[in-house]
Amino acid sequence: MIANCNCEKCEMKDLFFENVGATDIEAMCSNKTETKYKKGSVIVEKGQVIENFIYLKKGLVKLFRISSSGKEQIITIAKPLDFVNLLSVFSDSCYNYSVVSLIDSTTCILDFKQIRDLIKTNGSFSMGLLRKMSTISDKIILQSIEIRQRHLPGRVAFILLYFANEVFYSHEFDLPISRKEIAEFIGMTTENVIRTLSEFRKDKIIKIYGKLIEIIDIKKMEQISLHG
Repeated sequence: MIANCNCEKCEMKDLFFENVGATDIEAMCSNKTETKYKKGSVIVEKGQVIENFIYLKKGLVKLFRISSSGKEQIITIAKPLDFVNLLSVFSDSCYNYSVVSLIDSTTCILDFKQIRDLIKTNGSFSMGLLRKMSTISDKIILQSIEIRQRHLPGRVAFILLYFANEVFYSHEFDLPISRKEIAEFIGMTTENVIRTLSEFRKDKIIKIYGKLIEIIDIKKMEQISLHG
């Protein structure tokens, strides 16, 4: 854990530095800590009491719940600068989901009381935070709709393009989730996901080297995502 990290280089400066006075920024930075997590580490556990305000500074995480039947359901995958606890932080005293790192990740932890005090006294900061919350909620809702209106090949293509275009910004990347996790994210069986990836490879749309995925026919992948 790293204490008192440099707030002047904070990735959230657009939210904090533009709307918060120097005194409040100094107080916040003096209490701010960074925590590093290895791949597969639990960052937040369902039922845990909410005590901090957390955002993802580096890495990639999944937010998920376990159903009554014991099946994992991925809610969303969060990228850097997403507030990983924003879905529950103002609505309940405990987390309604768990958060696990998909790759080595770093979170920034802010004092929850300081954030609450800023919300009560600083309208500009409150509006900025509300916009951030709305953006995250819209992303989850729209992504869920986009996935579920597609057939199986379109769902798998959608996820691969999501990682290529919005996470790694490359057509070649290490797939950060397992075939089973893809299935849990898109609401299909693991077997169907494996078969679809094999068909993409057979059709020369992708190359697969273990966890490394290379999209070699991006136009075809986009067509499948839209119409598959």
